[in-house]
Amino acid sequence: MSSTMPTGQTSDSAVQEQSSRFREVFDRLKREVHKVFVGHDELVENVLAVLLSDGHVLLEGVPGLGKTLLARTLASALRLQFSRIQFTPDLMPADIIGTMMLTEKEGGGHELRFAEGPLVANFILADEINRATPKTQSALLEAMQERQVSVARRTMKLPEPFIVVATQNPIEQEGTYPLPEAQLDRFLVKLMVGYPQEREYHQILQRTTEVQIPTIEPVSTGEEVVAMRQIVRQVAVTDQVRGYAIRLVMATQPGSPHAPAVINRVVALGSSPRGAQGLLLMGKVRALLGGRFAVSCQDIRDVALPVLRHRVLLSFEGQSDRANTDELVQAVVGSVGELSS
Repeated sequence: MSSTMPTGQTSDSAVQEQSSRFREVFDRLKREVHKVFVGHDELVENVLAVLLSDGHVLLEGVPGLGKTLLARTLASALRLQFSRIQFTPDLMPADIIGTMMLTEKEGGGHELRFAEGPLVANFILADEINRATPKTQSALLEAMQERQVSVARRTMKLPEPFIVVATQNPIEQEGTYPLPEAQLDRFLVKLMVGYPQEREYHQILQRTTEVQIPTIEPVSTGEEVVAMRQIVRQVAVTDQVRGYAIRLVMATQPGSPHAPAVINRVVALGSSPRGAQGLLLMGKVRALLGGRFAVSCQDIRDVALPVLRHRVLLSFEGQSDRANTDELVQAVVGSVGELSS
């Protein structure tokens, strides 16, 4: 079925079957992750939504809150090739991409062969990504955007599915290299990892300090993830909903006719068109989880914060006023109506 085909052109039973299949896979992965990762239901759902909508996710939070645990647990629930890369200031592009090596041939002589780095995998955990130099970050950028790596004159496609789950610590900024706007834009969402609730501490301690430690079993495959991504692409979007998403993105751009006064005052750069793409993809996942095969404006509003928060760059005045990008996105959502004037 074409991604632009209205829902009415396919049978209700087929639509229901696809929606049910998507929810079954989603719930299966969520249950497996929660065997180890306690609480943070919305966080887990958003990470799974990114996985099944073919994007990358940036997790931000202070140390010890389970950012790495969440990524490793999800990777363990998938039959995918997993790599964990600990980013440090001395990490070079060849350390993550790989390099050409001179090796002996069976019949004698030597030849150059490509030795793959950890970036050549399905599921990449990029730990403390902001500790890497811009040179190494640019190597990761090519992989995220083009789904390929380049060494010398050789370009190699990365395996499918491919996802980068990156973490960063917002507190320890010494010895770090803040991600450039171009790389931030490649992340479908940016998710904030907060402290657990008091009742969740009990579960965390029970699962980590007692004899029985939960184990994760693979409950999905790469082929199934790719199939779920195709279902997401087929969810219908009306002109009204698409227009609403466009106006939300334009409202983050200073000087736009849709931008509220606060955006014009404290924002230097707003979201790129990738923000609109992110709103629709994440909105499609929410529609499927709601048992629907068409995106609503409410779906778009529900995903606006994680999709747009890292795509709003503050001006000098905004930084001086300590403007909060989450509050700015919420102001945008409150100022944009569903129907164009």
